[in-house]
Amino acid sequence: MERFFKRKSSSGLGSSNNVDSSNTVGSSTTPNSRQSQSDGVLGNLQADPGLRNRMIDYDANMRDEVRRSYLQKGPCQPRGHNFPITNMSGINRRFIPQWFDEFDWLEYSISKDAAFCLYCYLFKTNFEQVGSEPFTGDGFKNWKKGRDRFKMHVGPVGSVHNKAREAATNLMNQATHIKTAVSKHSDQARKAYRTCLIASIKCTKFLLRQGLAFRGHDESATSCNRGNYFELLQFLADNDDKVKEVVMENAPGNLKLLAPCIQKEIVNSCALETLDAIMDGLKDRFFSILVDEARDVSVKEQMAMVLRYVDDSGHVIERFVGIQHVTDTTSSSLKDAIDTFFSHNGLSISKLRGQGYDGASNMRGELNGLKTKILREQPCAYYVHCFAHQLQLALVSVAKKNIDIASFFATSNSVVNHVGASCKRRDLLKG
Repeated sequence: MERFFKRKSSSGLGSSNNVDSSNTVGSSTTPNSRQSQSDGVLGNLQADPGLRNRMIDYDANMRDEVRRSYLQKGPCQPRGHNFPITNMSGINRRFIPQWFDEFDWLEYSISKDAAFCLYCYLFKTNFEQVGSEPFTGDGFKNWKKGRDRFKMHVGPVGSVHNKAREAATNLMNQATHIKTAVSKHSDQARKAYRTCLIASIKCTKFLLRQGLAFRGHDESATSCNRGNYFELLQFLADNDDKVKEVVMENAPGNLKLLAPCIQKEIVNSCALETLDAIMDGLKDRFFSILVDEARDVSVKEQMAMVLRYVDDSGHVIERFVGIQHVTDTTSSSLKDAIDTFFSHNGLSISKLRGQGYDGASNMRGELNGLKTKILREQPCAYYVHCFAHQLQLALVSVAKKNIDIASFFATSNSVVNHVGASCKRRDLLKG
C-alpha cells in the first residue's frame, strides 16, 4: 500500500487540514515562506486520485509545479492490486488491469474503486468541463463496456480530454516554453523587435484615429502607392534612424510585421485594449444600451452598440463599444448578439437600466421585439425611443404637411437625379 499512498504528516502543508482562509492549498503570505510551502506541498501530493485535492484549490502560482510533479510520476496504476468484484445487474464485474496498457492516461483509485483521468484532473479547469466530470469528480465506476466508455471519454480531436493532453505535453516540453523561446534571443534583438513593434503600433493608432484604410491595391516593394500603413511606416523610418534600422527592408526576414494578418492582429489588440479601458471606466455601475443595425458596404448586417452611464462626477458618458455582424435583424438574433457581448466583457444584465432603439417592429415590438425580450429578463431596463430618430420622424412629418417645403424637396430630388445622370449636365449647372 505504501507504493500508492504517501503518509500525511500532522503538520503537512499539503494536507486538507492546512488550507488557509481562502481555501487555497499552498498559498503563501510572505515571499520568504513561499519556497518552504512549495516544497511541503510537492512532498505531500496524494498518489491515489480519489484522495487528491482539486487542482483549483492549489495556489495559482504553484499549479504548474504540482502538475509537472504528477506528470513526472505518471498515472496511478496499481497493476498488482486485487480489484474488487461488484455485482451489476446480476453480473459480477470489476476493473480490468489490461486497460492500463491501452489507455496511458487511465488511473485507478483503490480508496474509491473508481477510474480517473490524469490529464483531465490536471488541466480540465483550463477548458470546458463537458463530458470530463465522471473521470475527475467521483470517478468512473461502471465497468460494463468500460473500454467503450474510455474511448468515448477521449472523444474527437478537439475534445476536452485531448486539449488537456496537449496542455500536458506543452507543459513538459520546456524547450517550447515562451520564456525559453524569448531567452534564446539577445538583448539587442529583443530591443530591435520592440522598436519595430512600437513603430507598427504607432502607425496603427494613427490610422484608426483618422479612420483611414490600411491596405493598398499594390503593396509590392516597387509600387509607388503601397497603402497608408506602408507609407506611414516608411515616413517614420525616414525621420527616425533607430526605426529605420529595424523596419521594412532592414528588418529580419521573419520580423517585418508587414503581413496583412499581422496588421489585423495589431488592430484587434488595440480594439481589445480600448474596450478593456471602457469596461474599467464602467466598473460595476448601472448602464443603458443604445443599439441600431444597418447594412454596410460589404452587404452585411451589422449591429452597432453604445454604452451609456453616469460617472462619479455626475457626467453622462457614452462609449461606442463596437460593431458586431449578425446573420439577420430579427429580435432573437440581436438579443443573442447582445448576450454574447455581455458574456465576453463581464457585463451583467442585472445592471441594465435602459435601452434605446429606433421605432422598427423588430426593435420595439410589444410581443417579440428586442425591447420586450430584454424586459422579460430585466424589468428595470426601461425602453426610450431614440430621440434622434424621433426628431427625424417629426421633421419628415412636418415637411410633408407643408406644401411649399414638400414641393421644394420633391423638385430638389428631381434636379439631383436628372443632373447626376450626366457629366455634361453637371458642367452646365456649374457654368
